[in-house]
Amino acid sequence: MSPAPTKSSSPPDMRADTLVGTYERSGYVRATPAILQPAEPFLDLSGEDIRRRMYLTTDAEGREMCLRPDFTIAVSRDYLASKSAGAAAQFCYLGPIFRQHADGAGEVPQAGIESFGRRDIAAADAEMLSLGLEATMLYGIDEPDIRMGDVGLFAALIAALDLAPAWKRRLLKDFNRAGRLERDLDLLAVANGHARSDHQGVLAAFAGSDPQAARALVTDLLSIAGINAVGGRSVNEIAERFLEQAALGASSVLPGETRGIIERFLAIAGDPDEAAEQFRLLARDADLELDAVLDLFESRNGFIEARGIDVARIRFAASFGIGLDYYTGFEFRLHDPDGRIDRPLVAGGRYDQLLTRLGAKEPIPAVGLGAWIDRLTACGSPA
Repeated sequence: MSPAPTKSSSPPDMRADTLVGTYERSGYVRATPAILQPAEPFLDLSGEDIRRRMYLTTDAEGREMCLRPDFTIAVSRDYLASKSAGAAAQFCYLGPIFRQHADGAGEVPQAGIESFGRRDIAAADAEMLSLGLEATMLYGIDEPDIRMGDVGLFAALIAALDLAPAWKRRLLKDFNRAGRLERDLDLLAVANGHARSDHQGVLAAFAGSDPQAARALVTDLLSIAGINAVGGRSVNEIAERFLEQAALGASSVLPGETRGIIERFLAIAGDPDEAAEQFRLLARDADLELDAVLDLFESRNGFIEARGIDVARIRFAASFGIGLDYYTGFEFRLHDPDGRIDRPLVAGGRYDQLLTRLGAKEPIPAVGLGAWIDRLTACGSPA
C-alpha cells in the first residue's frame, strides 16, 4: 500500500468556492466523484507522471484501488454511468486530488470543469481557455503566460506519412513523453541489422506472424515462467508490448526526408496565427493533406479572438504536450508571469477518445480544465 498522503497546510480561500460558483452560473453542474477510485483506468489512461505518483491500495476482494489522482477520469466515469451518457453535459468540481510529491503535500485542492458532447469543437476549446483565464483573474493574475499546443496536429501529420502502423502508434504514444520522441526518430533512422538487441532474433521470429497466435504463445510462455505482472502491467499487456517491439523491429528504417518533415513540424512555434502559416507551408512543401485539421486550428484562433483574448500573446509550440496520455487535440497551460512557480496554475485540453476507452459505445467529444488552487493562492494577490 502507498504511504498516506500529507494534507496541504494552506489556509482556506473562499475564492475557490467563488470560482466554482461562476462555473455553476455558466451552466456547469457540480460533480462530486468518489475519492476512492478503481486504479485500472488511471493506470491505463493517465500519463506516466501521474501513474508513478498514485496512492494505491486494495479492497477486501483484492481489487486495486487508488485515491483520486485526477478529476477528469473520475467525472467521465460517473457521466458514463448516468442517464446523461451520450448527451451534451457540463460539470464542474472542487475538491482534493492525491499525488505523491517528494517536496510537497500529497493532497491538494483542485477546481475545474469537464464538457462532454459539444460538437462545436473550436468554440468549446476557446471557451475552455477563456474560463481558465477567468480563474487566474479571480486570483489577481490578469495576464498569465499562455502556452498552447495541439496533439491533434501531430496525429494528423503522422497519419499522412508513409510509416508502418506500429511506428505510427509508437510515435503518437511517445509524443507526450519527454525525450522519447527524439529517441524514436533516432531508432527509426538506424538501418536494419545495426544496433540489434540480444533478443532481436526472437522479436524477428514473431514479426509478420498471425497476431492472435503470437499473442497466445507469448502469454503462455509468460504464464509458464510464473510471470503474472510486471510494473503494474498484466500478462496480456506485457505480451502486447513484446509483439509491438517485434513489429517495430521489422520496419526500423526511416527515410531522411520523412524524418526531416517530422522535425520541421516539431520546430514550428510562435503565436497561433504565425504557426498556422508555417503549418500550411509545410503541408504544401511536403504534399500532405492536412486541410481539415488546419481549418479547425484556424477556426479556434478566431473564436479565441472573439472572446477578447489577444492571440498574439499566446506562445504556441508544435512540440508542446501536457503529458496526459488521453489528450487528443488542443492543450493549454497558464503559468505565473513572474515565474514564482514553475508548474502550471491552470491546464486543460481536449480528450475526444477518453470516453470510448472508458466504455462509451460511440465517440463523445470532450474538453476540460483543472485549476490548482494552492498555486493560484501562492502566486495571486491576497484574498
